[in-house]
Amino acid sequence: MPNQNSPTRYGVVAQAFHWVIAALVVTQFVLANLAGDLPIGVHKLALLARHKSFGMTVLMLAILRVLWRLKNPPPELPAGMRPLERMLARSTHVAFYVLLFAMPITGWLMSSAKNYSVSWFGLFTWPNLIGKNEAAFELLRSTHDLLSGVLFVIAVLHILAALKHHFWNKDDVLLRMLPFTKARRPKSEVQS
Repeated sequence: MPNQNSPTRYGVVAQAFHWVIAALVVTQFVLANLAGDLPIGVHKLALLARHKSFGMTVLMLAILRVLWRLKNPPPELPAGMRPLERMLARSTHVAFYVLLFAMPITGWLMSSAKNYSVSWFGLFTWPNLIGKNEAAFELLRSTHDLLSGVLFVIAVLHILAALKHHFWNKDDVLLRMLPFTKARRPKSEVQS
């Protein structure tokens, strides 16, 4: 499989970015929910430290993903898609990119406002972006929580749309992002 995107399929690099970031986002939800249920203590702090490390990993990967996408445009949307579906698909992708930056940055700012360090797996510590500020912390925590809810809803819609394309529309929208798959034959070839 080629590294570059083709007009009909994502390349290996784009697929890797997609699936690694998706796995990290799921991990982030799990870690945040586990930590949220724990009392303050060593276990909670360890989970939050991992959450921050994975969050900063998402931010770094999002930067690389945007740079890759600028040099490798995605495959075209299927010709049969309605204008509203095209607009929703593009809006969803833009929202994902915005959230992949906004979530880690608000988390980083939130930690900075509480004067908590943001370490990257214990290898180095990111600098605080702002000084200690309780009001900023509360605002950033609310924003981070709100954005996580938005990200969850958009992710569910994205998954449902991919499944709709695969099972209802019977097009290659899902297959072109799955590794080790081949495109379906066009309906016109199947019927002849």
